Amino acid sequence: MDLEVARIEKALRVIDPVFLNTPQYLDEQLCRALGGRAVTVKLETANPVRSFKGRGADLMLSTMAPGTPVVCASSGNFGQAVAYAGRARGMPVEVFVPETVNPAKRERMETFGARVVTAGADGSSARRAAAAHAESHPDRIHLQDGLQAAIAEGAGTIGVELTRGAPGASGFDAVVLPVGDGALINGVARWMKQHAPGTRIVGVNAEGAPSMLESLRAGRAVRLDRARTFADGIAVCGPLEASVRRARALVDEIVLVSDEAIAAAMELAARTLGIVLEPAGAAGLAAIAEGVVAGDRSATVLTGANPRPEQAGELAARLTRTAQASSLAGRMKEKT
Repeated sequence: MDLEVARIEKALRVIDPVFLNTPQYLDEQLCRALGGRAVTVKLETANPVRSFKGRGADLMLSTMAPGTPVVCASSGNFGQAVAYAGRARGMPVEVFVPETVNPAKRERMETFGARVVTAGADGSSARRAAAAHAESHPDRIHLQDGLQAAIAEGAGTIGVELTRGAPGASGFDAVVLPVGDGALINGVARWMKQHAPGTRIVGVNAEGAPSMLESLRAGRAVRLDRARTFADGIAVCGPLEASVRRARALVDEIVLVSDEAIAAAMELAARTLGIVLEPAGAAGLAAIAEGVVAGDRSATVLTGANPRPEQAGELAARLTRTAQASSLAGRMKEKT
């Protein structure tokens, strides 16, 4: 195991404080909507990049000399995080993105000073282009989300905070995490297995992108032909072998959720918590709401709040329909 608990703990003294000590709490309205289950939510959205990715990117870049040029591929959130951390250290950042990248995420990457390059139709094309660019420019460091240990260890600081805020002596029955490249779940699981071994680590794939589930079943990295989900943050066709190796040792279970369940969880978070999530950010909550995670006391990380404009519009429409239906039901009840 190349992820070290001591380095995760040390990372709390290295990572930019703007990404640390995020809120985690029980919301009574949410718990009531989930059938009375005690579900702790941890908000990783109130920071400059609106996602948890800042932790790992900032820790990774802290290990490099200031001014070092950096190359990466991203669907948006990792690119934002690298750009933000790079700007603080005077490190030129180039981000290769798919043609389908969320325009709002692209704009934010550019706002943070990154050079953003469109490369191909999907995330796999962007990753290949970033790798080729780094190979032809040896002065640049190629970062791959899910590969470098420091990226996962930075994300693992979420696990430290979860254990500090866990209920009672027994803690959580399960921690439920969206899974794309695997850095988040592997980092958190590494800490939890050491400090809360009774807590199950449950990953969530979208039904249309079950690459980590299939990889763990096969015992090796499995590549899908394509990802069929609107949750672009977890629309990974093939996780890296290093990430799969870690997950095999650390993750207890991977479950699947539909895009409709994710959309419903986005609505639930907006209605009860007042938080507008992107689809990947709501995947863990969707799994809990669908009843596919065992245990009465669970925690999930709301990982990102960068929805596409059309996704934000559809969320608003869903909330309006729900409010109208509730108002109609109230009027009918009054009449009876």
